[in-house]
Amino acid sequence: MGSFGPIHWLIVAVVVLLLFGGRGKLSSIMGDAAHGIKAFRDGMKDEPEKTPAQPAATLPPAPADKDTVAH
Repeated sequence: MGSFGPIHWLIVAVVVLLLFGGRGKLSSIMGDAAHGIKAFRDGMKDEPEKTPAQPAATLPPAPADKDTVAH
């Protein structure tokens, strides 16, 4: 359990090759991720913005009835 087996070395080799192998693999992966994020943000900007609902206008006071007398 204390030593690396062949599967462990294979995983380490794959990770090392992805990070440091030929012509900037890591930078190309990060560049692709950045392009995806930028495209997502641009897609969100294209949607029309929803305007907030206008507050309800206050109603004018009801006219006083002629039959009722305020005392």
